[in-house]
Amino acid sequence: MPTQPISITDVERWNDEFARTHDIDEYYTRSSFLIRWIERRRLSIIRKMIAAKPGEKIIEVGCGGGHVLGLFRESDLTGVDVSGEMLQRARRNLKGYRVRLLKGELHELSLPHAGFDKLICTEVLEHVIDPVFLIGEMKNLVRPGGRVVITFPNGPLLDRIKRVIRRWHLMVLPVFHRISWGGDECHLHVWCVAEMRAMLSQHLTILREQFAPYRWLPIRCCFLCSADG
Repeated sequence: MPTQPISITDVERWNDEFARTHDIDEYYTRSSFLIRWIERRRLSIIRKMIAAKPGEKIIEVGCGGGHVLGLFRESDLTGVDVSGEMLQRARRNLKGYRVRLLKGELHELSLPHAGFDKLICTEVLEHVIDPVFLIGEMKNLVRPGGRVVITFPNGPLLDRIKRVIRRWHLMVLPVFHRISWGGDECHLHVWCVAEMRAMLSQHLTILREQFAPYRWLPIRCCFLCSADG
């Protein structure tokens, strides 16, 4: 948790700086094969959990460079992000898709109540000032019976892994190059899996949990939720 108050302006500035210093396109295409393997697993889980049908309205909160929305070409897409830098990449990556991209905080955008069939928020909540408030705002956007997919990095596990890598000077191995590419230095919050469940359950009903790459190595924690809870 941050030790000093964080303003919305700070968060926007941090996200723009993150976008400039951590090329999201390179992260998905040129990071080590281990990172790309884990992220492919995460994307596969998201795609299956969303189970999109042609024409459904899907919104992604914190859409970044559009790599997740790009999984759903047949859907009517909306992407929201506070970073103009990220949205520039999303416009390029989603060219030809039926998509609108919006810049700003979710509660400021006047999006329709229950106006979406599915919602995605992946690797975002750890970057925001008040994640519980945001979860409540996201719930309001999804129609009754709609799906909400939220994923988190397993911060305590990642910290332990990185300490071992550094202690044994394993960064020299190609597989561990640029182990900070995930942007952990920009996280305002760190949660274990039990804390993630408790936070989501304040507004949502958890239907299923999956982990990337595996349950016994839960680096990315993926939750399928219902907004009816």
